[in-house]
Amino acid sequence: MNVIDTGLPGLLLLEPRVFEDERGFFLESYNRERFREAGIDCDFLQDNHAFSRDSGVLRGFHFQAPPAAQSKLVWVVAGKVLDVVVDLRVGSPTYGKTSAVELSGDNRRRLYVPKGFGHAYAVLEPDTHFMYKVDALYAPESEGGIAWDDPDLGIDWKGVFGPDGPILSDKDRQLPRLSDFQSPFRFTEDA
Repeated sequence: MNVIDTGLPGLLLLEPRVFEDERGFFLESYNRERFREAGIDCDFLQDNHAFSRDSGVLRGFHFQAPPAAQSKLVWVVAGKVLDVVVDLRVGSPTYGKTSAVELSGDNRRRLYVPKGFGHAYAVLEPDTHFMYKVDALYAPESEGGIAWDDPDLGIDWKGVFGPDGPILSDKDRQLPRLSDFQSPFRFTEDA
């Protein structure tokens, strides 16, 4: 497995070894020992699968606050997304900074998103299947988020959405800007 540093402490892009031949391919989606060697020591408790019928769907920025904060391992099995995270850890040298990567069924990359990051993705192809593992169970009372279009985040969404903008849930339309948000997350060096 190739581990790529994203420039945000703790946020890692992973490229699994793929064994491919005329029949198709094989890869390890997750191997606890290999992940621990890469610095990812999570006890994943829940797997989730999200399907987006149309391109232009935007989900996020989402997180769960402590004590139900989640680390995530995310990837796409079919289709393509622009996956974007924002560092919400107070005291982090990259607080408020974002990182964006393309995840697809073709590139088979995974993104490890530690606790303390807001997570969003924009669907770039119809019929996209998005998978993720989390290390804390879903806790609706701990849900939170940041506005996807907060100008302070400086995300270049040009060309991602059609002329009508993204397809959003009502919940995602009402998320606050970073400047109106009091983060429950704190940065530690071992993040």
